[in-house]
Amino acid sequence: MTLNNVTDTPLPIIQAPMAGAQGVEMALAVGEGGGLGSLPCALLSAEVLAASLARLASSGRPYNVNFFCHQPPTPDAGREQRWRDALRPYYAELGLDADAASSAPVRQPFSHAQADIVAPFAPPVVSFHFGLPEPELLERVKGWGSRVWSTATTVAEALWLAERGVDAIIAQGSEAGGHRGMFLSDDVTTQVGTLALVPQIAAAVSVPVIAAGGIADAQGVRAALAAGASAVQLGTTYLCCPEANTSALHRAALMSDAARHTALTNLFSGRPARGIVNRLMRELGPMSDLPPAFPLASAALAPLRAAAEKQGSGDFTSLWAGQNASGCKAMPAAELTRSLWEGGSA
Repeated sequence: MTLNNVTDTPLPIIQAPMAGAQGVEMALAVGEGGGLGSLPCALLSAEVLAASLARLASSGRPYNVNFFCHQPPTPDAGREQRWRDALRPYYAELGLDADAASSAPVRQPFSHAQADIVAPFAPPVVSFHFGLPEPELLERVKGWGSRVWSTATTVAEALWLAERGVDAIIAQGSEAGGHRGMFLSDDVTTQVGTLALVPQIAAAVSVPVIAAGGIADAQGVRAALAAGASAVQLGTTYLCCPEANTSALHRAALMSDAARHTALTNLFSGRPARGIVNRLMRELGPMSDLPPAFPLASAALAPLRAAAEKQGSGDFTSLWAGQNASGCKAMPAAELTRSLWEGGSA
């Protein structure tokens, strides 16, 4: 079979990196199925990152490692207090102390320390979310011979990335689940659908375009390729695979009618991300000025999330999902990957 010239895999299908919801097992399984597996690295310790890279490299298949490249914010005590005050009624309801110290796993931006770990492996693809790292770091990655990809949510972002020498652009339509890759603006009204975004970016840049958002089956794959994409990236569809780390509560929500109602929200992390609408989003409004800057908002929510989940509730859980969860199936990721291509080249 001819390999796709963007992914170097038999199938032009990429599993979206989903920090917190998957690890190396998912990436390996997708590679086995003929697609490009991705490893999200923003939440990984140095030890786990190194061990995961070793397993991916030993597979002999192409793979993608993904990093965030946001600027860590300066903590704002006043904003943090306002956020905790807004959450105080929920703390009281669950019998928790709203003023107790709390923390949550922190999403780290790509750094020289991480680059030191990654360098010996020279991954086939290194992808970024929220723009690109500083020029010196970017040159390090290119120096390994790795291809560099990054996400664009608008034509302006795609042009910015192309000017800085990326090898492919992931066109993330507004349907996509999880964090928006937007980085030139925080105005969510700039976000458009995948089938509107892909042809516009493809016409504006000379590098390959990867379609992401709302793709859930072979029909969606065909539509994205027909719109000008060279490959497709899917995330939500893989969340119910046995290789995913998705919680039972999250899996149940994805398989229910609740998954038909998603919204962009900044409540859980401080940046816009698409998830299934739950109590917190309904009562505070999905987009709010209350949460601290990304990724600090999650700390105050952590105790609420843990307490509610013990009661079987997702009221304070980030139930990330795209607008089309219809392809989310409890089948092995390798099998699911192959099914996404059946009829996909017609």
